[in-house]
Amino acid sequence: MILHGYWRSSAAYRVRIALALKGVAYDQATHDLRRGEQRALGGLNPQPLVPALETHDGVLTQSPAILEWVEETFPEPPLLPSRAADRAVVRAMAAIVACDIHPVNNLRVLNALRTDLSADEAIVQRWIARWIADGFTALEVLIARHGRGFAFGDAPTLADCHLVPQVYGAERFAVDLTPYPALRAAAENARALPAFAAAHPAVQPDADA
Repeated sequence: MILHGYWRSSAAYRVRIALALKGVAYDQATHDLRRGEQRALGGLNPQPLVPALETHDGVLTQSPAILEWVEETFPEPPLLPSRAADRAVVRAMAAIVACDIHPVNNLRVLNALRTDLSADEAIVQRWIARWIADGFTALEVLIARHGRGFAFGDAPTLADCHLVPQVYGAERFAVDLTPYPALRAAAENARALPAFAAAHPAVQPDADA
């Protein structure tokens, strides 16, 4: 398998975590989003974005779909609970990140704020913090309710695959995380695991020195 990504892409980070948790080997093809290199993916992905995963089943795109494929193709260890209601909770946690926080804070949107709407960096920072706080406030409640060391239960799930990269992004943009003690504890427990450490942006082959 070949994972097309970028070291600081939150969506690619999610996929790296899941593959590492499953112990699945893959190669990486890197595309620097700052230089627009992802546009070269047009032949693989009709929406030339990362991540894209080349597999024996074809090219997969969009991290939530890729993560579901990984879960179904490599079922051990499971990243979704056994009960349908619990799986729905985990998917809801993941969707808060993948649907409500990350899309409005990714590089394309931030650059559009700067270029199309003439937003200065102070406005961009407030924009980022606003949407992270909105999503993390909801996640804090869900993690406090359902977590037992991790975002859901006592083992990593797809919720943690989404949470940890978003916490990395929040820290990168100096968002205050003190209002979210349950969320911070879950993220720290996950990041202590070797699979999460191996997926960290700083140790990827294309990471900035």
